[in-house]
Amino acid sequence: MSLPEAADVQLLTQVGFLAAARGDAPRALRIFEALALLRPERAFVYVGLAATLLNAGRAMEAVQRLQAVRLPPGPETDMLDAFKGLALQLADRSGESTYVLRQVVNRARPGRACEGALLAARLLGEDLSPSPGPEPEPIPAL
Repeated sequence: MSLPEAADVQLLTQVGFLAAARGDAPRALRIFEALALLRPERAFVYVGLAATLLNAGRAMEAVQRLQAVRLPPGPETDMLDAFKGLALQLADRSGESTYVLRQVVNRARPGRACEGALLAARLLGEDLSPSPGPEPEPIPAL
């Protein structure tokens, strides 16, 4: 048996998110749990699991599932942590949420923040988009 191709994984991910949005948590969870076996190093799988649980009103379970995941540092971890911060907010654990989100924002590279850092900043009510620099000075006439 061969592993699914990227297009198959993308289709399964879309079906999982559709099931989650329609309130079909059992099917969505099965899809995302299967995807976690295929792509354990990718945040989208765990974001799907968390979104499913959050849509089902199971924020604390979403927090627990996200806390159990370990990914290497980088954009995947930042997205995972941003969703963890969201789940903590929805679980009425605002202090922990702010702490997690602040860590993601603090890891962001100035002017080149990844999607997870941008999401974390938005959840904190901040803006990480690059600010335009000062206007260049005109070149003096010769």
